[in-house]
Amino acid sequence: MSDLAAVDTDAAPPTPLVIAIDGPSGSGKSSVSRRVAARLGLAYLDTGAMYRAATWWCLESGVPLVDGPAVAAAVAAMPLDMGVDPAHPTVSVGGVDLAEAIRRTEISAAVSSVATNLAVRAALGRLQRAAIDAEAEPGSFSGGRGVVAEGRDITTVVAPDATVRVLLTADEHSRLSRRARDVHGSDSASAMRATRDQVVRRDADDSTVVQFRVAADGVTTVDSSALDLEQTVQAVLDIVERVSGRTP
Repeated sequence: MSDLAAVDTDAAPPTPLVIAIDGPSGSGKSSVSRRVAARLGLAYLDTGAMYRAATWWCLESGVPLVDGPAVAAAVAAMPLDMGVDPAHPTVSVGGVDLAEAIRRTEISAAVSSVATNLAVRAALGRLQRAAIDAEAEPGSFSGGRGVVAEGRDITTVVAPDATVRVLLTADEHSRLSRRARDVHGSDSASAMRATRDQVVRRDADDSTVVQFRVAADGVTTVDSSALDLEQTVQAVLDIVERVSGRTP
């Protein structure tokens, strides 16, 4: 069975569970969050994809990213749709599937300009909270079971009252290596150099408006530097079980 196979959702749901996972680029937030969501029968919300979609929308619409008010206005009008199935998460704007487009180098290079716009963060934060709240409803994807939401400031600003809050981190070399393998299929020295901007520079830019390097009060740190994906998933599931009593 696939790691991302959802559990049976026919039974009556327990109390909604919100798991918030924060951390720097390349720490494994997306991969871990998807698998945790699938194991627990929860929805999955990739908030980072929302900022990437906003960047694509502005570039596609010809909005200069240096014009903060114009960017904020464009994002407020963006027809964004987020699919929250952890097995097949989707992101689209105006019916255009952006799954591949938002991972392109030009989006990665420009996204911090949008993500550090405080008006944009406020607008997308409202959408993120609405998506999280929606998963408490019986008619939602999770059937009211809840959601795993991951991304910058999710544990502190967007969902500070989440049932479980985790800061997933790793040392710089591990994060560069992972991102290089994801983007280039190799963690050779040249591939790691090519992804350094996406990891180190983006973290430096984003940290000017968001705290995601050190765990806030009530947030549990998981250092994945010496862990593989399955070990990291299990570490998060152990925290979920300890805090909420919920097991896969």
